[in-house]
Amino acid sequence: MRESKFIKNTLIFLAAAFLFIMLVLPLILVAKEALAKGFDVYLKSLTEPFALKALYLTIEATIFAVILNTIFGIASAWLLTKFDFRGKTFLGSLIDLPFAISPVVAGLFFIMLFGRMSPIYSILQDYNIAIVFAVPGIILATVFVTFPFITRELVPVMENQGRSEEEAAATMGADGWTIFRKVTLPNIKWALSYGIILCSARALGEFGAVSVVSGHIRGKTNTLPLHIEILYNEYNFTAAFAVASVLVFLAIIILILRNIVENAGKENKIIEASNTNSDSDNTNVNSQTIISQN
Repeated sequence: MRESKFIKNTLIFLAAAFLFIMLVLPLILVAKEALAKGFDVYLKSLTEPFALKALYLTIEATIFAVILNTIFGIASAWLLTKFDFRGKTFLGSLIDLPFAISPVVAGLFFIMLFGRMSPIYSILQDYNIAIVFAVPGIILATVFVTFPFITRELVPVMENQGRSEEEAAATMGADGWTIFRKVTLPNIKWALSYGIILCSARALGEFGAVSVVSGHIRGKTNTLPLHIEILYNEYNFTAAFAVASVLVFLAIIILILRNIVENAGKENKIIEASNTNSDSDNTNVNSQTIISQN
């Protein structure tokens, strides 16, 4: 018993030490370096034009990524869980592609697809459409690296839900939108919220693919991670850590939201389970009553 308690305390200590060294200590150092020259310098680093442009571009790319991936995630999860077709397994594997390849490779893919070596480059030039080394390229790269998150959160939930409720609603004459809004969405709302939060977190911190397609044009195509890299390479450490503190702050907010959604989802499952048991008990009581009356 004493040995078991010793092992438990040792594991707790190792886990706490690891979390402190890998998570808490870096956050403390970021805050320390960001405020090393005073709050005025810290505020100036955050409000200078290049930093604000990088912040706006990061938020813009994140918003587009979340909206597009929410639409794609719901559609692909619906397709994978509600229909049977040839190539279903391949499609599921294809959705996981951004998890398997480096974001830098994804960035190079967009360079080849829309850059000067692309067969459609001359057409894009004729219509004055700029994708790589421009905002559209950053949005495309961000969407690509984040699109599996929502799908992968929805698929297990929708598989567990099955098809019976949608099929029953369709039998009663409900159209597709009504089925989704009244039947499917209430069952997947917590998984969808969780996936959106994960997608947002990944989009805010994306570096590799965006770094390749952005061209590092200061004030135009630099997101916050790229702006931090430039400041650090210029030995402007205080400004770099000041801007990094913004990402830390956003990460903490996302972490809090994630925990709220996760706890709400667990509570919802407990309530649904208790309601199911209550309905089952009521059915049993009614059955026993009918039997006794007979």
